Amino acid sequence: MADISTDYTTWSTTASSNSPSASTNIGTGLDDNLRAIQAGVAQLYIDVPGIPLGQQSKSADYTLALGDANKHVLHPTTDNNPRTFTIPANSSVAFSIGTMVTFVNQINTVTIAITTDTLTQAGTGSTGSRTLAANGIATALKVSSTGWVINGAGLS
Repeated sequence: MADISTDYTTWSTTASSNSPSASTNIGTGLDDNLRAIQAGVAQLYIDVPGIPLGQQSKSADYTLALGDANKHVLHPTTDNNPRTFTIPANSSVAFSIGTMVTFVNQINTVTIAITTDTLTQAGTGSTGSRTLAANGIATALKVSSTGWVINGAGLS
C-alpha cells in the first residue's frame, strides 16, 4: 500500500471565504492505522466463507426482537416444557424484508406464533401459528412488510 500524505489542509468555514487556511502535519499514525484496517478487512474476507448464525437460547416463552434478525432461536434440551416463540407485528418490530430467523427445538414442542402479520407455511399455504416438534428446525423468511414464509423439518 502506498504511503498516505501526512499533511492535510483545513478549509475556512465562513460564508465569505472558502479557501485553504493552513496545512497541518498529522504524522505517520494515520498511515499505520489504515494499514491495520486494511489487514483486518483482508482477514475478514479470509475467515468468512459464510457467516455463522448467532444463537439465542430461550427456556421461556419469547417474542422476537430486532437483534434476533438472521440468528437462530434455540429451545434447549434442558427445558422440557412446551414454549411459544412469537414473531411480533411489523408495527412493533420492523424487521427488514429478507430477514431470516431459524427456530431449533431440541425437546417437547415449540409453537411459532405471529401477532397481526401473516405467517404462511411453504408448500401448504396454511397461515397462522405453526408447531415445531422435538428435534425440529424451521426458518422463517420475511417476504413483505407484514408477510413471513416458514418451512422446515418437524413443522406442522
